[in-house]
Amino acid sequence: MEPEASNAQTMDNNAINLILARLETMPRDVARLNVGLEKLDTDVTSMSGILERFYAPCSHPQLSNHLTLLAESLPAESDEEQSSLLASQGNRNRCPVPGILLNTNTLESFYALDKQSLLKAEAKKVWDDIYSGKVEEDGSVLLRFLVISFADLKKWSFHYWFAFPALVLDPPATLVNLKPALQCFTSEEAESLSRACNEWRSKSSTADIPFFLVTISSNSSVTLRNIRELEACQNNGQKVLFGFYDPCNLPNNPGWPLRNYLAYICSRWGLGKIHFFCYRENRGFADLGLSLVGEAEISLSQGGNHENMPNVVGWELNKGKKVPRCISLAKSMDPTRLAVSAADLNLKLMRWRTLPSLNLEILAVTKCLLLGAGTLGCQVARMLMAWGVRKITLVDSGKVSMSNPIRQSLYALDDCLNGGKFKAVAAVESLKRIFPAVEAEGVVMAIPMPGHSVSSQEESSILQDCRHLCDLINSHDAIFLLTDTRESRWLPSLLCASANKITITAALGFDSFLVMRHGAGPAGSIQNSQPETLNNVSAGMRLGCYFCNDVVAPIDSTTNRTLDQQCTVTRPGLAPIASALAVELLVGVLHHPSGINAKAEFANSNDNGSTEQPLGILPHQIRGSLSQFSQMTLVGHASTCCTACSSTVVSEYLTKGMDFILQAINHPTYLEDLTGLTELMKSAGSYTLDWDNDSENDDNDDDCVEI
Repeated sequence: MEPEASNAQTMDNNAINLILARLETMPRDVARLNVGLEKLDTDVTSMSGILERFYAPCSHPQLSNHLTLLAESLPAESDEEQSSLLASQGNRNRCPVPGILLNTNTLESFYALDKQSLLKAEAKKVWDDIYSGKVEEDGSVLLRFLVISFADLKKWSFHYWFAFPALVLDPPATLVNLKPALQCFTSEEAESLSRACNEWRSKSSTADIPFFLVTISSNSSVTLRNIRELEACQNNGQKVLFGFYDPCNLPNNPGWPLRNYLAYICSRWGLGKIHFFCYRENRGFADLGLSLVGEAEISLSQGGNHENMPNVVGWELNKGKKVPRCISLAKSMDPTRLAVSAADLNLKLMRWRTLPSLNLEILAVTKCLLLGAGTLGCQVARMLMAWGVRKITLVDSGKVSMSNPIRQSLYALDDCLNGGKFKAVAAVESLKRIFPAVEAEGVVMAIPMPGHSVSSQEESSILQDCRHLCDLINSHDAIFLLTDTRESRWLPSLLCASANKITITAALGFDSFLVMRHGAGPAGSIQNSQPETLNNVSAGMRLGCYFCNDVVAPIDSTTNRTLDQQCTVTRPGLAPIASALAVELLVGVLHHPSGINAKAEFANSNDNGSTEQPLGILPHQIRGSLSQFSQMTLVGHASTCCTACSSTVVSEYLTKGMDFILQAINHPTYLEDLTGLTELMKSAGSYTLDWDNDSENDDNDDDCVEI
């Protein structure tokens, strides 16, 4: 007989979900429910229902067919479901098996169930069906099953235990001469048997009948008949085999349906020597090489007495032990986990189909700091989440105004009411509504800016903001500069250069934009360098920052402007384009072997043709124009006179700390004097050109001065 460990069964997740859904909508005072067959009964503290499971003959020499509980196994709740079930009858791959679901209300009551009594009760039904003749009408009742369960609707865990009542013959049946069916028949009989089996399986009226008779006449003609025709077959003197659909693939073991089949034959028909046929298939057709024919010898003393039911076994083993199983549906039922799984699907498909080197893990753990929660900040946050970034911090001191929601995608009208919510707070709330698994934080803080002088009373507050900003930058991996004004980007640029952080800038004009990645700090890794050594670092080897092309220090750009001049006026389509490019730059840096130290790359460049990464080139600057619908990539190397990332400025900051920042804030020319920009402008102003008007040299280009 097939080993107990091979009595494989599966429960489809949809079936469990449907059970949970029905339990969730049940009133707690409804205790027992025999769905579709009995009326409500509140005498017992459980829910039960008549189920149908399905199995089919083995169809592969290496795999057994599982007995499967599907969502449609549960009783129909509507006429539509009932008609669907009726339509599935006669399905050759779904032989129905009746069963009972007993669901308890608590885990304690689940474990307290008298499992042996429940098993005997189901076995008694099988025993009664044998003697009542019901088996002849519906052979599937020999395969009854029982499942007890407890559904934890809070933790989405499902405890269950299957029992398949098997009547134990005492003494047990003796298996004799088990062989492949092909070896037990003549060629004419084998051909006729295969044809008869295929016809039986192709008819909707017989395809799902698991037990049948195989009769072989004297002229080698084989016919399959219903088991109720046994007496007629015996009277005709035909050779009779008791056939059944065998889900087992083992070459030396009949499948589990034979257990109760033998008990039925012995008890109902009083046969002590039984020839049986284990029907198996290959690719939907009878396979007599895989099918088995055997003989079982049974003591006749066991049959004929309805009052003496045999002992019964049948609780399924779990890893060799008689214990229930537990499956957690938290990942498939919890909305947050479902959102995570669905959000990552596109990225996983990208990695599977196109980018095997896509590192989703590094994206998930990268901490991104967004300075500015306006039009750019909202778009960048959304793009980061789409790329699988889960740790986002937004910094902004402004409040949501009535003009914001139409342009800034994380805000709604409710955020504008009662004076408006702080943008940093409202943005985080919106991100968590969109994707509950995001680890978002909002920081309400103004960024100290050069040229915006402060009084002595304000110094303490300003320095506190500076330290807070420094801590935020140090605790994040990538920083986005998305603020409205040029001077608000200076302090973050300096702190990022000193901490050697990945820094991405996005800036908008009316119809043009700039997106760039800052180069590494002047010492590459500032933590291991001394301030006095920074002046020896060659600026020309590094990529520049946002301020490297400027010849003046950042100053107050808003005080003398009218209200309309202070508002950012830009074409609506510009921010999404720039934001998307900014995030793509970050993803490129994270995947580049050189990371923040990666050189600027250009399309069709010989320098990077052999080393281009799967995501494409990694440029330094991207400048675009909507009016021309054009875009170009540029490179700018670090300047020795840069007011934000030069060795001079970083060294001065490391030496003087907050005093240096106060000087830059309160004295507009301090940075220009420090970096040499003041001298540069003076020398440029005093520079004169002497024009050579000698006509004889008019055509001599070699004497031209190159500036």
